[in-house]
Amino acid sequence: MSTPPSYQQPYGQPQQPAPVGPNRPRQGNVLQLLLTMVIFLAIVGGVGYWVYDYNTNPNGGQAKKEAAAVAQHEEDKTHEPKVGDCVKVQDPQGKPVPTIVDCGSAEAQYKTGEILPGEGMKCGPKFDYGIQHTASRGFDYTMCFTKL
Repeated sequence: MSTPPSYQQPYGQPQQPAPVGPNRPRQGNVLQLLLTMVIFLAIVGGVGYWVYDYNTNPNGGQAKKEAAAVAQHEEDKTHEPKVGDCVKVQDPQGKPVPTIVDCGSAEAQYKTGEILPGEGMKCGPKFDYGIQHTASRGFDYTMCFTKL
């Protein structure tokens, strides 16, 4: 008796893929995606709240920053007398700084009489004291004072 010939696939023919069931996502991927979305939304919400609070809170954030800028500007103005203002003069490290004070106070030393624009201007003989101010932006002036 002869043996039946065995069947072999011809050389070079691709093998048939195994049948696959329906594609459906695994349960773990859906939960992981949901958790990632919740974390993302929490971070975006937190940053959004911080920006909102920073810009609208009257006791902090932007309001506090603006109040500090106004206070600094007001402090700077106390050293910029106008004609008629009374001042006391402090001389830290050889640079005189006039500070505006009330004319009726015991601190008042001088009254501002004139402000002369330009570099190297001299106060006239009717003034007792002068301070030359050189600004960083090129606006130089001399303040002239009379003694109280």
